Amino acid sequence: MNAVMAETPYELLRTIEQRSRERALGLPQQIEVRRTWSGIGFRFGAHHLVAPMGEITEILEYPSLTRVPSALPWVRGIANVRGSLLPVMDLKGFVTGEQTELTRRSRVLVVQRGDLRTGLLVDEVLGMRHFFDEEKLPRVDSLDPALQDFVEGAYRQGEQDWGVFSVDRLVDNPRFREVAAQG
Repeated sequence: MNAVMAETPYELLRTIEQRSRERALGLPQQIEVRRTWSGIGFRFGAHHLVAPMGEITEILEYPSLTRVPSALPWVRGIANVRGSLLPVMDLKGFVTGEQTELTRRSRVLVVQRGDLRTGLLVDEVLGMRHFFDEEKLPRVDSLDPALQDFVEGAYRQGEQDWGVFSVDRLVDNPRFREVAAQG
């Protein structure tokens, strides 16, 4: 007769339990949960910036534009994006006065704040970036001084500093809303 059959139901359950314990994997280790902050990374000249996820509504390849007469040089023009008109501003042109050189990596970050919807031309979009709280810095000292007004803190990953770009600070800047050339 089979040895398993000779066992009582209770003994059989004890045997199964013992075999299960011998072959069972250990319980998962407790993992420390680390808080993260995420944003859209982009390049502004030599600087790496990141905008909060909620402030960027879309990322576009550089669209065909219609020039706006009597506009400042950093106003690149108006794009027709799926039937909606989108003013496109050169972020570097606005901040530093130096126009962004168009390349195949140039992108337009679409931002919307209240009734203001606009596109910001940047050198390159670097994708979603995730930062741990312990990587947070109060500021980036190496940023262009003209850019400091539009940056709220920073993060450091490895050797790279990422300034947190504030769309609110940009849009609240009275100079940003004055797009007509004087004279």
